[in-house]
Amino acid sequence: MTSYFPVLPLSQKRNVRLRQKHVFDSLPSCESCLQSFSSSHYYNHFYPIIYPESNPAEGPRGFIESTEEFRFVERLVPPSRIPAPPEHEGPAPSGWIPASATPPSVPYMIRRSRMHNVPVYSDIKHGNQHSTLLRKIEGDIWALNKDVKEFLLGLTGKEPPTQVNEVTGTIRIKGQFDKELKDWLLKKGF
Repeated sequence: MTSYFPVLPLSQKRNVRLRQKHVFDSLPSCESCLQSFSSSHYYNHFYPIIYPESNPAEGPRGFIESTEEFRFVERLVPPSRIPAPPEHEGPAPSGWIPASATPPSVPYMIRRSRMHNVPVYSDIKHGNQHSTLLRKIEGDIWALNKDVKEFLLGLTGKEPPTQVNEVTGTIRIKGQFDKELKDWLLKKGF
């Protein structure tokens, strides 16, 4: 008797035999299906795909491709990326402020988020530990940390602790200063 299944270690043979018995008890026997042991061969053998006779101009499945009507479909397909914001002066009706045309002359750069917002976020840990996260920093992150500390020292009267992560380009500031930092960065031109 010839075995059509791969040779496996003894520890795996029991599980394979159980699976094979379960699979082949429910299937009709066909020698070519057993030899190939593939579900696609079995499916194609017992359920052949039958296509109606079609005109070669219509394509392989009997459909005519039309590019004229695609303009109706195109408006329903969501865009693959977020469009650039419209050019205008001053804040938008929603309160959004565009970045300045020329970046400020500082040794660091803060990129906008993919939604074109300033990447300053408020974070709460363990229910009562408030912190502010400043992301997407490029360039001299330590110079930005120094400027942020000077700004918050003038705002609150004390210097809050900060945590600088050079690898991810983020600064975490203890306390909730997201609105103040966003306004400060927008005034600087980021």
